[in-house]
Amino acid sequence: MPEPKKIGIFEGLDVSHGFYTSKDFLPLVSKASKPGMCGCKSAKLPQLKGRVLVLGAGDTAFDCATSALRCGASKVTVVFRKGFTSIRAVPEEMEAAREEKCEFMPFMGPKKVNVKDGRIVSMEFTKQEQDDEGNWYADEEQTLTLRADYVISAFGSTLLDPEVVEALSPIKLNRWGTPEVDSSTQQSSEPWVFCGGDVGGVAETTVESVNDGKVAAWHMHRYLQSLHGHEVGIEPKMPMFYTPIDNVDISVEMCGIKFENPFGLASAPPTTSGPMIRRAFEQGWGFVLTKTFGLDKDLVTNVSPRIVRGTTSGHVYGPGQGSFLNIELISEKTAAYWLQCVRELKRDHPTKVVIASIMCSFNKGDWTELAKMAEDAGSDALELNLSCPHGMGERGMGLACGQDPDMVRSICQWVRSAVKIPFFAKMTPNITDVRKIATAAKEGGADGVTATNTVSGLMSLKADASAWPAVGVEKRTTYGGMSGSAIRPIALRAVSAIANALPGFPILATGGIESAETGFQFLQAGASVLQVCSAVQNQDFTVIQDYCIGLQALLYLKGVKSLCHWDGQSPPVEKHQLGKPVLLKDSHIPNFGKFRAKKSELERKMLQQKDLLSTVDVEFTSRPDNQAEFVPTIKDIIGTALSQIGSYNQLDNKQQKVALIDDDLCINCGKCYMTCNDSGYQAITFDKATHRAFVTDDCTGCTLCHSVCPVPECIQMVPRATWRAPKRGIPVTNGVSNGNHEPASIENGKVKILLSTN
Repeated sequence: MPEPKKIGIFEGLDVSHGFYTSKDFLPLVSKASKPGMCGCKSAKLPQLKGRVLVLGAGDTAFDCATSALRCGASKVTVVFRKGFTSIRAVPEEMEAAREEKCEFMPFMGPKKVNVKDGRIVSMEFTKQEQDDEGNWYADEEQTLTLRADYVISAFGSTLLDPEVVEALSPIKLNRWGTPEVDSSTQQSSEPWVFCGGDVGGVAETTVESVNDGKVAAWHMHRYLQSLHGHEVGIEPKMPMFYTPIDNVDISVEMCGIKFENPFGLASAPPTTSGPMIRRAFEQGWGFVLTKTFGLDKDLVTNVSPRIVRGTTSGHVYGPGQGSFLNIELISEKTAAYWLQCVRELKRDHPTKVVIASIMCSFNKGDWTELAKMAEDAGSDALELNLSCPHGMGERGMGLACGQDPDMVRSICQWVRSAVKIPFFAKMTPNITDVRKIATAAKEGGADGVTATNTVSGLMSLKADASAWPAVGVEKRTTYGGMSGSAIRPIALRAVSAIANALPGFPILATGGIESAETGFQFLQAGASVLQVCSAVQNQDFTVIQDYCIGLQALLYLKGVKSLCHWDGQSPPVEKHQLGKPVLLKDSHIPNFGKFRAKKSELERKMLQQKDLLSTVDVEFTSRPDNQAEFVPTIKDIIGTALSQIGSYNQLDNKQQKVALIDDDLCINCGKCYMTCNDSGYQAITFDKATHRAFVTDDCTGCTLCHSVCPVPECIQMVPRATWRAPKRGIPVTNGVSNGNHEPASIENGKVKILLSTN
């Protein structure tokens, strides 16, 4: 609101007397300290000397207090009516004032201003007390006089202009001069007028005012719709922040099936039941695999405990596990249950994709029967689980079938002859060459494959030699299936290997997909759609919202040429220390100890020479031209990395790189030196005086230092300027290539032994 609230004792006082309101004082400070708000150089900060009293306890009051110090005040005291527990300002504002040595005077109400020779000299206050019923009152017997040269009142805003008040008619005003507003709808006495922020009489902060705007917007919508007889309900449904990224299409088609988005739930604990799948669809997942089920004769009963956190990332507790290990079997529910679930899910969610995951032993009749049942129930496709690594193999199912190409080929042939819908064989990573199994599945008539199932392993052993999970009083265990980020390299290898071996063959990727970025990697490796399990176990079904928005952003950024130097959604790392930009770049001065002090002094001198009020270097806010010229589709991305993945002999050992350390980012922790010294080639030294790290010509580009450096992009791998001749230890004989295409020689007819670890 335009006018400040003022109490009667300040009538007739203005700046000439030493009295400011917050609406007088802060604009003057802002105008003089922000060159972008005024192109002239004439604006000067208010000159305050001596003692300043700031009245109020809101964010604005503390802004006034800290600004008064910068305007020359020798002492600033913030005076407020209530105690510290009733301060309305955010803690950060009050803490900033305390750190800048402002004083605080609680439980004081202004009573009188003392003026001498036209200037404020002091203020009288009365002690504010609270009765047993919580009401505040002034105790006139307890008074206090504080000397003051300036007084700044920060009591908020109001409407005083009679023309404005008249213009608001016929809106009813309350006794404070603001419109009467229903705080639940922000609606005034006139149904077509809505008020928010300070004019609404409740909100006192920007955050509260923004919320008023959201509430008012929804009820404006309800009001306008009601004028035309439309009922939109009571529960607000506000649109989210909207950008062109929201228009990016992430649908994909595979085997004639349209997927709303490429993210689905794997056949795993997140799809234990029909209601769980229904909730997943409601959250936005594009497809699901049912929990694997079989015929009634193959029903199972699980042991417990059976799903445990992994230790591949150390002793990490809580969500964010890098891996899980499970010894869970297939679904305990009957085939009849799952067939009914499929029918209901397809009835209620016709645009979603439901893939039935089935398992049988190596029996043609069983596979034929179960596949037909799943097809008749309305499944969009089938997944043949030929790869469960624990429990089921001992029953002649799962892994017992999936490691033999002939058995995989036969099972696929049986299913192909039984159904017309697409089906996919689920691959195991627990085999030498997954390409052979995928090829057998294709030869058997499979429409594609899922790569890959969990990796068989034993997660950990305790000090008493027992494993976890341990079943029963005997604490027995078995090898389980490891999932999560820890197996992503294995799954990426399987997907890319199959995609290179069988171009165009559909692949459903699974194994360590925990974000839009990791899903994007699998698409580039040749997958068409993505299955998720462990990420949901770490969090819940709502991660799909991040995945879809993230994938849309990644596709959009692909079409923005001006951001081609970004790594996905990550911009290049700017030079910084302790989270702050480096002002003095390429100085080669370390950032610790006495060197830090020297560097700070140089930075101070640099800032002293700079005109902080100059508008020459001011970058005014502008909208960058980051519009995408062409946004690729999911189909455009699939397999884009395959041409760069091949055999080792395709790698060029003539294109060598070496490490380059950026002094402006380096924190002198020494980790690069440690790993190079004890695991590499002793190619990093430290300056004895400055402790700066140097990479010597002995660097072979192994990249260990880059891998363990705690500061992103502090160490870069750059092209080597000269050829690196490998150190062979013992020279090779004459006429034999030594790796740099020049014949070797033996000095004086003798082999010289080089004592070197290189």
